[in-house]
Amino acid sequence: MFAKILVALDRSPEAETVFNFALSLAQPESELLLVHFIDWQMQDVSPWVGVGTLYDLNLSGDRYWHHQRLETEVEIANDWLKALAEPAKQHGVRYKYECQIGNCNLGIGDLAKNWGADVIVIGRRSQRNISEIFLGSVSNYVIHHTPCSVLVVQGNNSSTGDRLAATSEVNYS
Repeated sequence: MFAKILVALDRSPEAETVFNFALSLAQPESELLLVHFIDWQMQDVSPWVGVGTLYDLNLSGDRYWHHQRLETEVEIANDWLKALAEPAKQHGVRYKYECQIGNCNLGIGDLAKNWGADVIVIGRRSQRNISEIFLGSVSNYVIHHTPCSVLVVQGNNSSTGDRLAATSEVNYS
């Protein structure tokens, strides 16, 4: 049994499948932590924003609007996570959710360590070939750099066999 299940989610169509898989692992005494990362370009946002400096006033032009957009993205992500987590409440499973700003590759492992996660449940997109080389694979990074077990949920559209079967059908009529 897993007591602490960290569920790393992006806002892809497969996110609900990943969450449902994690929920299926949970027992009434388990706790889920749903997390979504916004990989914001930190050079666009001053580290002093939000700490009561004059920077928070609209004196900085575009940077002020980047900060506003970031706040909006965090709010949208938290609303999405809250709605996604509703079935956990219905099943009597404790949960919390959070949206973090930063690199998901590093953040997922750090959060798992700090929270004491027993397992991470994460999805896998069907990036293949050149896109995976350039963009990398979050699930692959997490598997190799985290202090706990990782369960990777295969995305709905990433089965090579399904694509091959669909392309090999022949209609003789």
